[in-house]
Amino acid sequence: MRVRDETYWKWADSQLHSRCHDEELSDGTSIDVQVRLSRLGATQLFLGVYAQGGKALCEEYHRSLPGQTMTRALVWGVDRARALATGALVTPPLARRQA
Repeated sequence: MRVRDETYWKWADSQLHSRCHDEELSDGTSIDVQVRLSRLGATQLFLGVYAQGGKALCEEYHRSLPGQTMTRALVWGVDRARALATGALVTPPLARRQA
C-alpha cells in the first residue's frame, strides 16, 4: 500500500479523468504515473516513486506541460520515474516538487 505525501493530495481531483501507469521494478520499488487534462485544458502530470513497503521516495506534480498530449506526457513521466527509481536521474532524497 502506498503512503501518499502532500504532493499527491495537491494533485488529486476525482472529477478529472486521468490515465495512469503503475509498475513494480525488480527490487520492489514501484512507480505511479498519472496524466490528465485540467479544467482549462492543460496537460498535467503526477509521478511517484515508492519503496517496497509503500513509503514515498519522490513525488512530483507538473501543473502544465505545454505542447504535450496526454500520451506523450505519460511516456515522458514513465521514463522520468524509472530514471528516478533506478538512480539514473538524481534528485534529493524525499524530493517533493511542484512544477
